[in-house]
Amino acid sequence: MKAITYNAFGSAREVLTLVDMDCPAPGPGEVTVNITMSGVNPSDVKSRAGRPGLDRPAFDQIIPHSDGAGVISAVGDGVPSSRIGERAWLWNGQWKRPYGTAAEQINLPSRQAVPLPASVSDEVGATLGIPGLTAAHAVFSGGDIKGKTVLIHGGAGTVGFLAVQMAKWGGARVITTARGAGLDRAKAAGADVAIDYSAPDLAQQILTANGGQPIEKIIDVELGQNLDIDAEVIAENGRINAYGSAKDMTPTLPIFPLLFKAVTLEIVLVYLLTQSERDAAIAALTAALADGALCSPVEKIFALEDAAEAHVAVEAGGRAGAILLSTSA
Repeated sequence: MKAITYNAFGSAREVLTLVDMDCPAPGPGEVTVNITMSGVNPSDVKSRAGRPGLDRPAFDQIIPHSDGAGVISAVGDGVPSSRIGERAWLWNGQWKRPYGTAAEQINLPSRQAVPLPASVSDEVGATLGIPGLTAAHAVFSGGDIKGKTVLIHGGAGTVGFLAVQMAKWGGARVITTARGAGLDRAKAAGADVAIDYSAPDLAQQILTANGGQPIEKIIDVELGQNLDIDAEVIAENGRINAYGSAKDMTPTLPIFPLLFKAVTLEIVLVYLLTQSERDAAIAALTAALADGALCSPVEKIFALEDAAEAHVAVEAGGRAGAILLSTSA
């Protein structure tokens, strides 16, 4: 099979290499998936570039990428042969293991190959792992949101865009923050109100948009940057589900307002969802897809051999959709 690999940290153009290698038979409980689309996420790019405190990759040879979609072509012992020929989307492809989805084939545990509904394209399937599961868990962790108001910071981002749609599908009223063209993008996702996150009176605008009432649930892509705003607008017994804080990785927690509102703060890391949490997120995604309630746009599809350019595109930011690799482009 053809695969993209790296064995040292560095820039995409320097370290990503197209190679030919064998794909072994699936082990017990595993399936082999013939990859059609591989999703390129910011976490994949950061892992290839090198994480703080690490001087070399965890494995001698790595095939990057967590997400993907394709067709199951073989099964290991304990997996029903009826799964052969099944379309599937994949999660945690390269999490704590060397070989991910930037290849023509992958072996992974059967439960990590989720049946892909016939109405859903492989392109969309390749976006459901990190972005989709993060959005679904962030929206529904903590209980039913029907009839509640949910504030989603960053509603124009990849996860935020999906979270807006999931929250609306779940019956919530959605207020989101974005900026520039992102305001229209967030509204197109279904947000009831979109507010410029750079507004000096952001907290007041959020409360005004909710009829002067505090917010019952907040989903946050930049926790450190937004903590003071969140503490001001969150309701008593409210919940903040945060999945990022890239602009401030060492925030100061405003403990007094959070404590005296009895706020629940959950840090969401999609790779480490418990089995029950992941099952719930997968079920929510599957149901929303079946209802036609979820649009997951794709910015650009690169050929497998152009993986370095795909990484560069992710690093550039400013996207209005996913970056994918195609094994047949």
